[in-house]
Amino acid sequence: MSGSFLSDFLVGSISASIGKTAVAPLERVKLLLQLQHASTQMDPDKHYKGITDCFKRVYHEQGFLSFWRGNLANVLRYFPTQAFNFAIKDFLNKHFNKYSKKENFRKFMFANILSGGLAGTASLLVGYPLDFIRTRLAVDIGKISQEREFKSLTDCALKIIKHDGILGLYKGTLISIPIFFIYRGLYFGLYDTYKDSIPEGRFDVLIKFALAQSVTIFAGLFVYPLDTVRRRLMMQAGRKDVIYQNTLDCVKKIYANEGGSKAFFKGALANLIRSAGGALILVFYDSINETLFGVKKHNKH
Repeated sequence: MSGSFLSDFLVGSISASIGKTAVAPLERVKLLLQLQHASTQMDPDKHYKGITDCFKRVYHEQGFLSFWRGNLANVLRYFPTQAFNFAIKDFLNKHFNKYSKKENFRKFMFANILSGGLAGTASLLVGYPLDFIRTRLAVDIGKISQEREFKSLTDCALKIIKHDGILGLYKGTLISIPIFFIYRGLYFGLYDTYKDSIPEGRFDVLIKFALAQSVTIFAGLFVYPLDTVRRRLMMQAGRKDVIYQNTLDCVKKIYANEGGSKAFFKGALANLIRSAGGALILVFYDSINETLFGVKKHNKH
């Protein structure tokens, strides 16, 4: 079991690092659009008008490499958390999924979703501070180091801890628990349930990617409004002015001040395009496992 867990951990880490780095520019654009209303660095009349406007202005104002701002923290976060997601999910599947796909499809799928959700929840706290730091670095729009709110990953952590204590790095954790459970449950559970229905052949990787892409888009849109709320709460750490008193107050103010329900989906289009990274991670995980270890993840039929 330990050898299998270690191989899952290694493959999950490699898959996540490749996938997240590839789509880092879209990840940053998504965060900028999602959180610009909570930024202290940007006046309302200078808000980005959409994906294209954001890409153009970030490139001209901050430079090409700025699209990867916060990516190091994201990769460092994903290395343990995504690896644990895959490894723990597979461990739980082996021990809790006793149902046959053909004989009891509903229970089989529910067990997969439950395993994915529990794995996501278990790994949440492992990488949450790095997710917090990644978010704050990504929405820092300073052009040069002197204009930036945070100069580095370490600088961000130290400033937040100095102002709010260590708990400042966990802003938004409470609402993150159901988000991670639902997202990872759908993300892993649906993919694991349906991937073995794909016939082997020259196009099986493309079909797997299409399946993974569909699952990632569905799961991402399902939890996106809650993700907007949790990241808005993250933006309050280290600040003297408090915009949102709590989660419910955050929901009310976003709805009232930013155009109703559509405000919770700001950056969602960039997130849909970015979701290719999540799909790549799922496909890379299966492909690398088969290539490096000769292991093909099959579910019971």
